[in-house]
Amino acid sequence: MSGTADTARSWLAQDPDPETRAELEQLLAGADRGDAEAAAALEARFAERLAFGTAGLRGELGAGPTRMNRVLVTQAAGGLAAHLLERAEQGTSPSIVIGWDGRRNSDVFAHDTARIMAGAGIRAILLPRLLPTPVLAYAVRALDASAGVMVTASHNPPRDNGYKVYLGGLDHGSQIVPPVDGEIAAHIAAVAAGDIRELPRSDDIETAPEAVVEGYIRETAALATHTAPLTVAYTAMHGVGWETASAAFRAAGFEHVTPVASQRDPDGAFPTVDFPNPEEPGAMDRVFALARELGADLALANDPDADRLAVGIPTDAADAEDGWQRLSGNQLGWLLGWRAARAADAAGIDGTLACSLVSSPALESVARAHGLDYVETLTGFKWISRAGGLRYGYEEALGYLVDPEKVRDKDGISAAVAVLDLAAELHADGRTIADALLEFAERFGGYASGQVSVRVTDLEEIPRTMARIRQAPPAEVGGVRVEAIEDFRDGFQQFPPSDLLRFRLEGGSRIIVRPSGTEPKVKVYLDAMASEGTGAERLAAAQSTVAALETGVRALLAG
Repeated sequence: MSGTADTARSWLAQDPDPETRAELEQLLAGADRGDAEAAAALEARFAERLAFGTAGLRGELGAGPTRMNRVLVTQAAGGLAAHLLERAEQGTSPSIVIGWDGRRNSDVFAHDTARIMAGAGIRAILLPRLLPTPVLAYAVRALDASAGVMVTASHNPPRDNGYKVYLGGLDHGSQIVPPVDGEIAAHIAAVAAGDIRELPRSDDIETAPEAVVEGYIRETAALATHTAPLTVAYTAMHGVGWETASAAFRAAGFEHVTPVASQRDPDGAFPTVDFPNPEEPGAMDRVFALARELGADLALANDPDADRLAVGIPTDAADAEDGWQRLSGNQLGWLLGWRAARAADAAGIDGTLACSLVSSPALESVARAHGLDYVETLTGFKWISRAGGLRYGYEEALGYLVDPEKVRDKDGISAAVAVLDLAAELHADGRTIADALLEFAERFGGYASGQVSVRVTDLEEIPRTMARIRQAPPAEVGGVRVEAIEDFRDGFQQFPPSDLLRFRLEGGSRIIVRPSGTEPKVKVYLDAMASEGTGAERLAAAQSTVAALETGVRALLAG
């Protein structure tokens, strides 16, 4: 215990935050008194550190290297600064643009990062205020910055925060991928071996011009080529989306978008949602209630940093929530992909449609029908955004890249404008999004998807579950025979090693099992397709297969 206590005291001496200092002092005092609970908590805080990877950093706020705090963020900033200086061409000075959302300490972490960057001789540019993640991704390209940092935990629980890194130049403002993450992590480790009080700091920090935000809004609004008097309910889910999104909606000609007042403004406590993720059950209750009150055509929800989008439509389906149904990420993904393919046809251009391998195979059918290339990538927009000739990309977790020339990352505001444009186009013909889903099934086949997630408190349960399934793979799931098993652990086809299993089932169905990249979950993705009968019959058949697979997967995960 003495070794941990010494390490903790060294950390404490560097910590500039009164709150995390008090937290650590309390744990140390308890451990010194022989309090076993305090000693265990201290050990947990210093047993390891949050790993820096392709998603940057993300974790719970608190003291110590396994939490998000000012010491850890300063170490990360120092390591990133060293990497940028190492990467810079001789005779040039790197630059970085930094953004932050409305979560607790986001502004503090952003300003700490800027001071460290400036102290290292890097041109440090802060966005003018808290703004959505897509604006930061846009700013990296608009300002021709060497890199970008966005302080956000996206849709994670309120107690979390995160640190996402983008690279400019040849990386075009995309999130980092290997081996860059490892190179940055090595520099961070070197900084962490010393004392952050010795890092140079400077207040020679610039503020990005308002023209950057205006440019993002203008280019986003330009995605819409149709207008209609649609009535729309919207929620920012206590995040930073409303100010920017509403400006883009107005500029695109959509004047009748009404926000959920109680969720409109940034609030890092997220007081009206149990979990600030529009995928979670109940998260869209308030926007659906507003949509019913307005008699709306659509309900839109951004996650707290506005890089994801959920869409609700009015329906009389039996499983609807009082007349409203949230489209799955795949349903919206393939509709927007079809929109992108038609736009490519109209412009007489080729290109690529891309999605993550856990997303629906429906997008491949669209690409094939329109003579476009199709690329399947590992999960994450760091991979999707790098597809050659990209015209459109998506992943089923409500992420859509609809304008690769503007933002090389998922963008929930641009996606919302694209959805409004699609709805307006359909409205002109007396049709709706629901009609488009039926037409899609008739043209490309009836696709259905589902997902089963198991959240764990013991992180070791995740590798144990993956190992158990590998050791005793099922011969059938939900009464559907398994025809082939593809294990990505040592790499598969063009994919590098990844902790992922893909089961090919009879009739063209598939199941994919993998750990979540951002949450303590095992996630299972289910897909089915039917090609017989009308569009409605095809959809019903595919949905029936997915329901059977879901039952089988729950039994499989239960062991």
